[in-house]
Amino acid sequence: MIMQIVPTSLPDVLVVEPKVFGDDRGYFYESFNARKFLELTGVAPDFVQDNHSRSVRGVLRGLHYQIRHAQGKLVRASVGEVLDVVVDIRRSSPGFGKWTSVHLSAENKRQVWIPPGFAHGFVVLSEAAEFQYKTTDYWMPEHERCILWNDPAIGIDWGLAGEPTLSPKDKLGALLADAEVYA
Repeated sequence: MIMQIVPTSLPDVLVVEPKVFGDDRGYFYESFNARKFLELTGVAPDFVQDNHSRSVRGVLRGLHYQIRHAQGKLVRASVGEVLDVVVDIRRSSPGFGKWTSVHLSAENKRQVWIPPGFAHGFVVLSEAAEFQYKTTDYWMPEHERCILWNDPAIGIDWGLAGEPTLSPKDKLGALLADAEVYA
């Protein structure tokens, strides 16, 4: 088997664990196979953009989403380690306001499939991390929204010892109660 799909506490959010082939020379794995992904998940994402970021320990990015032109995302840490967090922001969903988290690292090679309708963020746990993700729609800054990372109504346990390093945009995130969300 090329990959294994592991469910999370949010039914539509899935952990993708690739089969890694390694020996004394190194390793190889398929980071994405559309046919196998469809077979195992029933989802056929049409990825249109790949993104790559680098951040240092303690940087928290999120919780981001696009209210129009919603993006499905397949995310992974290709260097270092992050705690990846997903929040269901579909008002009609029984999971509305609930969150799940997954440790992603270069070592475990896990990925997370985040369908449209969810806010996403991560915090860097290692000295530095490189984070890569595919999206099903293009980045459109005029539709980008942010929910406050520490909204008490959501109650995410980021596992932080102190305050994270945030961008000005992320410091100004909306509370879920005031945020523009999906129907």
